[in-house]
Amino acid sequence: MTRAEAKRRARVGTARVRHMVAGLLALVTAMTVSACATDDDRPSIVVTTNIIGDVTREIVGDEADVTVLMKPNADPHSFGLSAVQAAELEQADLVVYNGLGLEENVLRHVNAARESGVATFAAGAAADPLTFHTAEDGGPEGEEGQPDPHFWTDPDRMHEVTGLIADQVIEHVTGVDPGAIRANADRYAKHLNDLSSWMEKSFGRVPADQRALVTNHHVFGYLADRFGFEVIGAVIPSGTTLASPSSSDLRSLTQAMEKAGVRTVFADSSQPKRLAEVLRTEMGGRVRVVELHSESLTTKGAGADTYLRMMRANTTAMVTGLTGA
Repeated sequence: MTRAEAKRRARVGTARVRHMVAGLLALVTAMTVSACATDDDRPSIVVTTNIIGDVTREIVGDEADVTVLMKPNADPHSFGLSAVQAAELEQADLVVYNGLGLEENVLRHVNAARESGVATFAAGAAADPLTFHTAEDGGPEGEEGQPDPHFWTDPDRMHEVTGLIADQVIEHVTGVDPGAIRANADRYAKHLNDLSSWMEKSFGRVPADQRALVTNHHVFGYLADRFGFEVIGAVIPSGTTLASPSSSDLRSLTQAMEKAGVRTVFADSSQPKRLAEVLRTEMGGRVRVVELHSESLTTKGAGADTYLRMMRANTTAMVTGLTGA
């Protein structure tokens, strides 16, 4: 083979390699674009709190992407959003939020998403909300007070909300299979029925004269209403952890506890227990502080990483705390 022929063949071989590389690059680019387009086309649901987020994921399954804004162990009254999270709200097909003033730093973003045309659903407002006494309204608990956002402490109300979330997903989220959504919701509703029955049986171990609750702040009104408890009071006399008790508030609470013979305070594990400890000091150390997971799920494997596990853990802790068993 002459030198000229060798050079010609080398040029042909190089050209073929270049064509092959270019073809591969084009294929990779096309696959990437296709994948991105597929991701962008996936229905998107954004949920503010992790408790409702867990329930929504059970209902939606694989039918859409569900983004939960609130991190584990966070306080729903005080958590905020990053700029990226705020943008996700306005790009969603549906926003599910608790409402009734719970997500105090997030509601303005939800309102902005609604004004931009995003469908929104306030779960708390649809759960036949109760009211609670606050220091401002001055009336007895349950009368002319502010709406209580903590509806999830009643599993029967969560059961009702489950069906309503399914309705919202089917109505507003294009591309989901309504049959799959209904099947998921029905399956989860059975778990909620089992939970409600189990809680009723568990709380049946608490004698009638010991069914009095004192908490870090007003959070168990729905549970008390459903299972026959009396809420004596709260260390923070409000439905939000952002409030603070006065010395007269603490004095009134200690008097009520003494009268009712209550020696246990239930405090959320995601919030500082300092105020509950102050109450213990006020009563001469004769108060036990029991941690619950009342307003936020935990990280995975930490005992309350789903709504169902959270409710069972809280029920067990409350029964033990009230009976000493």
